[in-house]
Amino acid sequence: VVELKVEMVCIHEKRLRKCLSKLKGIEKVEVDTNCQKVVVTGYTHKNKILKAVRRGGLKADFWSAQNEFLNAYVSSNYANFRFNPFNFF
Repeated sequence: VVELKVEMVCIHEKRLRKCLSKLKGIEKVEVDTNCQKVVVTGYTHKNKILKAVRRGGLKADFWSAQNEFLNAYVSSNYANFRFNPFNFF
């Protein structure tokens, strides 16, 4: 199982799946566009998976615990955040 952080929007999911379909040994690909997280299950080396995604033109890196923490922090604190241009301090 390989977890990746991929910077993408919904339209990039098709491109991502096409890049990964060329690799042998991949059984399942799960995409969460809100968290920008991709979980790949299979018998392929993790560096080959990362290289295939980057070759497809997407910015990708391995998922870390720090990404999980930041994602939870941002979603809880800034869900109702409104920008006020006159209140800087």
